[in-house]
Amino acid sequence: MSNQLQPSDRWKADRQFNTRLYLIVLVVGLLGGVILIAISSGSERPRSSSYHTLEIVNTVSGRIYTRKFLNNDEEFAIEFVHSVNNSPVRETFKIAEREIKPVAVRFYSYGAGMPAELEEGQQMSRDGDAIIITGFNRSFTELNYNIGTVSDHLLLINEERISLRDLCGRNALVTLRVK
Repeated sequence: MSNQLQPSDRWKADRQFNTRLYLIVLVVGLLGGVILIAISSGSERPRSSSYHTLEIVNTVSGRIYTRKFLNNDEEFAIEFVHSVNNSPVRETFKIAEREIKPVAVRFYSYGAGMPAELEEGQQMSRDGDAIIITGFNRSFTELNYNIGTVSDHLLLINEERISLRDLCGRNALVTLRVK
């Protein structure tokens, strides 16, 4: 008898090799997929253990438009054109202890709907043509906005500018809340 494999033995050997190769490729592919998912899903969250989730939600339906992750005391802003005096307004906030705390309001003209008097602890300063009020001593569990039909509301987080009109739609009632 020779050392050569008979056709039936060769077929069995090829089949076992193909099965093993298939299983190896399958396992490597699954592990690669799991690793990619873990890397991509974790990339938006801050590395700090003290981060908060800012949710942008439809006030009426409760539908969550998006979630953004911020570290404790990290600032974000809402920027819009005031509907009465038609000048830009930027409201800056930070999240601390699961609450939204106003940091500053920046605007360019007095008028209806704009601060006319300072509250206790507040300071007013100027930066060129801008009027800036700081020193707020209050906090909110949520912020509510009616997204503009003529001009947009922008959410500014880090270097990102998010159009709330594009995200939520014109005239949408939107709530920003901390989770």
